[in-house]
Amino acid sequence: MELEYTDYRKDPAAWAKLLGISREAVDLYLSSEVIDLHTCSFMWERIFPGYDMRKRHRAFLPGSFAFNQVDLPRAREAQMAAVSWDVTTNPFRFSSSRPPTAVQNIRKIVETLKQFPDEFRVARTYSEYRAARAAGCTASLISIQGGLALDHSPDSLDLIPDDLVHRITVVHLTESRLGAPNSQPQKAKKGLTPLGRDFVRKMQSKRILVDLAHINRQGFFDALEVCDPSIPAVVTHTGIQAVCPSWRNIDDEQIKAIADCGGTIGIIYHPYYLAKGNYLYCPLGRVIDHMEHVIKVAGEDFVSLGSDYDGLIALPTDFHDITHQPKLVQLMLERGWSGGRIRKILGENFLRVLKAVRP
Repeated sequence: MELEYTDYRKDPAAWAKLLGISREAVDLYLSSEVIDLHTCSFMWERIFPGYDMRKRHRAFLPGSFAFNQVDLPRAREAQMAAVSWDVTTNPFRFSSSRPPTAVQNIRKIVETLKQFPDEFRVARTYSEYRAARAAGCTASLISIQGGLALDHSPDSLDLIPDDLVHRITVVHLTESRLGAPNSQPQKAKKGLTPLGRDFVRKMQSKRILVDLAHINRQGFFDALEVCDPSIPAVVTHTGIQAVCPSWRNIDDEQIKAIADCGGTIGIIYHPYYLAKGNYLYCPLGRVIDHMEHVIKVAGEDFVSLGSDYDGLIALPTDFHDITHQPKLVQLMLERGWSGGRIRKILGENFLRVLKAVRP
């Protein structure tokens, strides 16, 4: 089976015309390492029997809602240097059955990617990322959305096969034995549990990147308290509280804390967290607004792309799927951002983190 997609490296002007943006934006995009920190697309193969990530899909719901935003052909068409493919955890499984299920789901993703060795390579480390890129492949980073997948005990982390998981989002949408999410204000004072603290410590001992998206504010700082300050932590997909007040978004103190440990913050694309009162629609420029605030607070070295593609989110207006990403570069250029800053945000900031945690 071959992946069907257009390689716009052969005709950048055609891509610029299709997207209605400048050739300069497309050229800068194509010359950059473009990395998305959080993509949930493989989840839909488990939800919809017969859904196939190897085939090209199209968005058909308003705001490209929920799914059909990324598949393997479009990841290649978008010229992705790397994608972090997340294994999302079903919170309704018994805790004892979640670890083997997570391992099974990890293996399924790897087996799918291995069918296309000239297009995708699994990368566990920075050096493997570089090898994948040298071969012209999209580096595939495997991650887990929700530490509850392995919260049966800290020893469950030892079940991860072949050291494949580079990152775990410690808490997802539901309370677990590790801590509570920011979606439950009644649990705001519940921080990281003792098991959660041990879990974070063991994550770092195994050089697994600690992701503090979704966790409540108390748990956020509890996790950083037990983290080795020389090892970066991240928030892979979030909005910014000062730009759009929301239970889901992080504040300036949290931004500074991630910057202080050398991490990075991925900005989510969901309108609901970008522009107050807008669940399905907002201008794409709102993504840039959130990035701009991180830069104002901490500098341009600490912000990245954290779409949350296919994670039951909508996308901004006229941004239908991953192949529209050069539009972000166009907006960055219109704000006077330098090529160096843009390249950092598209991928270099995350690569610095990956190299520090998993050289």
